[in-house]
Amino acid sequence: MFHKCPDRAFLTQGALCRAAWRWIQGSKSRKGGVSRSLVEEWADLLDLFSIIVELIDLRSFSNLWYWIALAVLWSSASHWVLGVPFDMVGRAARVGGQAAQDLQDAVRIQINRLLYISDVAGFFLVALMFFLLTTLILLGFVYGVEFAQAVVLMVLPMNVVGLINLAAARAVQASPHDHDELRRRLTRTRFYIQLVGILSIFVTAIWGMYQNLSIGILG
Repeated sequence: MFHKCPDRAFLTQGALCRAAWRWIQGSKSRKGGVSRSLVEEWADLLDLFSIIVELIDLRSFSNLWYWIALAVLWSSASHWVLGVPFDMVGRAARVGGQAAQDLQDAVRIQINRLLYISDVAGFFLVALMFFLLTTLILLGFVYGVEFAQAVVLMVLPMNVVGLINLAAARAVQASPHDHDELRRRLTRTRFYIQLVGILSIFVTAIWGMYQNLSIGILG
């Protein structure tokens, strides 16, 4: 039979309870100093734990780090078009010559790499992505796991970006592009990616605000 001790201690016997609680509160050492109580140490540990949990909170839409990651994701997606940094396009247009040839070479290398991966492992990658997205959608929007919802709103639009890049790569490979045509193709591809990004960020923001308001009002 358990007996309740004062100050939230629970032990089987009253004497043992009092002795243990005195040890928890802190006992005098032989030198006369007072040792720090175990309760205070646990309090510091719980404070540290609460800080860590707040930093990696699985309630993604109320976490600042999720929105930072979303901004970095779309900034990178619009900067790397067909795997080539878009600043090379501007430099090729301004300088020409070797810069334009470097752009052609970089695009050729990235297109060959992208199309090789698509031809060799495309079916497997599509099947894997369908499996992951189906699992995340079920967890997020059927079972209400907010972390899965946040991942879906990041991964699903990036699949659309991948299809845009793949279509552009096949178009460039199908017909030869000179320097001007290639720059226009990359600029147009980047514009489509930015449109997808704007729509995705808008939908994510609306859904995130709805989730935060729902949790704030109902939770």
